[in-house]
Amino acid sequence: MKRSSGEKLMATSKPSDEGMILQGNCVDLMNGLPEASVDLVFADPPYNLQLEGNLLRPNNSRVDGVDNDWDQFDSFKAYDEYTFEWLKAARRVLKPNGALWVIGSYHNIYRVGAILQDLGYWMLNDVVWRKTNPMPNFRGRRFTNAHETLIWAARDKDSRYLFNYEAMKNMNDDLQMRSDWELPICTGRERLKKDGQKAHPTQKPESLLYRVILSSSEVGDTVLDPFFGTGTTGAVAKKMGRKYIGLEREEEYVKIARERIKMVREISDEEKMLYSTPPKRNLPRIPFGRLLERGMLKPGTVLFDNRRRHKAKVRADGSLISAEFQGSIHQVGAQVQKAPACNGWQFWNVEEAGELVSIDIYRQKLRAELH
Repeated sequence: MKRSSGEKLMATSKPSDEGMILQGNCVDLMNGLPEASVDLVFADPPYNLQLEGNLLRPNNSRVDGVDNDWDQFDSFKAYDEYTFEWLKAARRVLKPNGALWVIGSYHNIYRVGAILQDLGYWMLNDVVWRKTNPMPNFRGRRFTNAHETLIWAARDKDSRYLFNYEAMKNMNDDLQMRSDWELPICTGRERLKKDGQKAHPTQKPESLLYRVILSSSEVGDTVLDPFFGTGTTGAVAKKMGRKYIGLEREEEYVKIARERIKMVREISDEEKMLYSTPPKRNLPRIPFGRLLERGMLKPGTVLFDNRRRHKAKVRADGSLISAEFQGSIHQVGAQVQKAPACNGWQFWNVEEAGELVSIDIYRQKLRAELH
């Protein structure tokens, strides 16, 4: 990759509450940022594709691939040296509990992963982005390249990194989010064009950045993208109430990114709570007796398990009484099952119009009011 030692660094937008874009060499720019000032890094570096000639479709039309100067390196050694420098600079600007996501293909991701570990980053996950609509393998000599790999790493082994587990579980129909993500590539209206052609050959879909940012940052956090391109990271960060710092060499990409992000509506303070999923341990504690104080349940109400095998009556003090035992919703739930423990909020139900409704619904209503 060609770079002059005197490459110009230029701020293309002033820092604001929303974010900023800087043009120039990302290593130099990151080294000019305050140390430990960034919460999250998302990086989509050059893949250093090892391409052999033009790729043609069966009708002999040329496939629009990545042959830009910014993806060209003289050797693997040159690529490794560059990777070492930008990862080192990114680690310097990360806060102690910050984390980094980097995406790549089989051409580069293994080299990137090794250098990450050499620099002291701590691997958390590798995630496979399985493309629902990948480009076919026109030559028929290899498997269709239907995925890319993301590495999620903490700044170091002792980092207390952020993981919005509940948010990921909620997005996945109340199931733990897996490390294989099935998402489409960037197409249609989302694909930015210039003079009828792709504005950027490797534009990532906003859905991918949405998941990364939601999983690993909070509202108000700063997300840094050292290879900003046409600004997908900045656009999604702005939509989600995060700040962004975009670093990009190419002036044309900077112009496109600036115009793109300008069109994104900044969310209001009232909306910001919608983009945050606090961990359950941070939610306000709601004693069962609060439901009686608020009139949601009455003394004498009969509670059932979800198969109606067990029942107990609610007492005025918020305790339950069964045929053989009296105690809290958890203690009675454990006793009737002859179990060592029980989450009473999940075990007990109240009957409404002939249907069983979990008492946890009432707890969530009270939490929403408090929030």
